[in-house]
Amino acid sequence: MSFESARDWLATHAPDLAIIDQGASTATVAEAAHALGVAPARIAKTLALRVGEIVLLVVARGDARLDNAKTKAEFGGRPRMLDPEETLVRTGHAVGGVCPFGLATELPVYCDVSLRAFASVFPAAGSRTSSVEVAPDRLAELVSQRWVDVCKLAEG
Repeated sequence: MSFESARDWLATHAPDLAIIDQGASTATVAEAAHALGVAPARIAKTLALRVGEIVLLVVARGDARLDNAKTKAEFGGRPRMLDPEETLVRTGHAVGGVCPFGLATELPVYCDVSLRAFASVFPAAGSRTSSVEVAPDRLAELVSQRWVDVCKLAEG
């Protein structure tokens, strides 16, 4: 049902965005980048977090890592990743296909400023083989409460 809810949401809110189904796993940043032929940084991963009693989603570039201090400053508490079961219940999407589209429950969604480095990014589309290509500002316009700065780029 996850793919269907994302597809239906996109058909209603962004019918111009075509779903890309690779027929190959896009469940991890590395797999998605390989399947789509893009740099891992251009994969827009959706992180399901709990901060205190609040559950929220942060969409960030694929090579970014959540910065606990920035997240605590932004949201007022220490972030904890949801486990796969709660992620599925809250979002309607299994880990590997979590996206900000067609959510099972209403959740606040925030886009991390790390996405702005690219003309387009590739968030999942509700399954472990699907994604969409979208400009970061358009993604934020569609799903985000506001832009946040809660990630850091991996050193290396």
